Amino acid sequence: MGIPALVEPVAELTAEQMARGSRHLLLPGIGLVGQRRLRSARVCVLGAGGLGAPVLQYLAAAGVGTLGIVDDDVVDVSNLQRQVIHGSSDVGRSKVDSARDAVHDLDPSIVVVPHPVRLTSDNATEILGGYDLVVDGTDNFPTRYLVSDAAAELGIPVVWGSVLRFDAQVSVFWSAAPGGGVTLRDLFPVEPRPDEVPSCAEAGVLGALCGQVGSLMATEVLKLVCGLGEPLIGRVLVLDALRSRWTEVPLAPSSRAAASSPPGAPRARAARWPEAVAVARPSPSTGSAGGDDDVPLVGVDELAARLADPDDEVVVVDVREPHEIAAAAFPGAVPVPLATVLDGSALRAWSHGPRVVVVCHAGARSHAAAQVLRAAGVDASSLTGGIVAWRSRTPA
Repeated sequence: MGIPALVEPVAELTAEQMARGSRHLLLPGIGLVGQRRLRSARVCVLGAGGLGAPVLQYLAAAGVGTLGIVDDDVVDVSNLQRQVIHGSSDVGRSKVDSARDAVHDLDPSIVVVPHPVRLTSDNATEILGGYDLVVDGTDNFPTRYLVSDAAAELGIPVVWGSVLRFDAQVSVFWSAAPGGGVTLRDLFPVEPRPDEVPSCAEAGVLGALCGQVGSLMATEVLKLVCGLGEPLIGRVLVLDALRSRWTEVPLAPSSRAAASSPPGAPRARAARWPEAVAVARPSPSTGSAGGDDDVPLVGVDELAARLADPDDEVVVVDVREPHEIAAAAFPGAVPVPLATVLDGSALRAWSHGPRVVVVCHAGARSHAAAQVLRAAGVDASSLTGGIVAWRSRTPA
């Protein structure tokens, strides 16, 4: 079901803006009035990263008049595999500055509002309140919930996307949508714990997949601004890139989800998180307590001291994938892939000693592995911050 256009059109376009949007002017549903609406629109893009990069590029190319960019990070060389709005010469620069320059390379007349800050509960409403629509390209659940809640309070729509490894999800959350709306909390009522959800830095992400998803998110923005077609309100698209399959799952407000879905219909509440697929935490049936306090955490200085102590027979177990270890090995660690810990195969002939410290990239996978090992009788701890923290420490 279509919805009304989100914004009123500007009075007129310049000759250059007409020329830039000439292919849009030919499209039924956009045309001259739609292009004027795009020039009038104020869109805030959260994250100038893997998803925000193609979103910003396509919205700029489409002629969206005002683009806000929220990101407090700087460009790292590891970003360039997927964050295509940045180049090698931008490494070390603020992402908002780099993205602003790229937008102006496409169209110097676009107003770019940089927000080089981290979105918090203190500033979210103030920042997002200046826009007609929000694009959430963030990479962590606390910020996603914050964005969804603030947008719901303001009554503005959120175009949302999530990618990890080879999986992705896209939807539109809008509490004030005509006919009834939904928010992120209708899709994921309970916020996952930080150690349940690995980041792209831990699990990896296919760079080209960010382009697919970001382009789709930009399309949803254009539809909402122009009142075109059927936006993804009340629907979640789930992409399995390895099988090249899109699956659509209906989503209803949690208060009436059961009543609004026909018998036997799939529910978005049952849709998997791409993040949860990457790391399956042990369930109580495996014998793990599953709580926050059942896995001791070890800091890098403590581990360094233990490794230097000839009387401490601790063994470091690295549960990362072979290609990760090849890129950044932990000296002397025993490689035991996480999958072999979670499926129990590594435990059938465990020969790595009774006391181990488990290491991964940043700490999420090592925590999950340590839980399983402890349930099997191994005195396992998890290295806080993983190989990232270990490599950044300053030796005494």
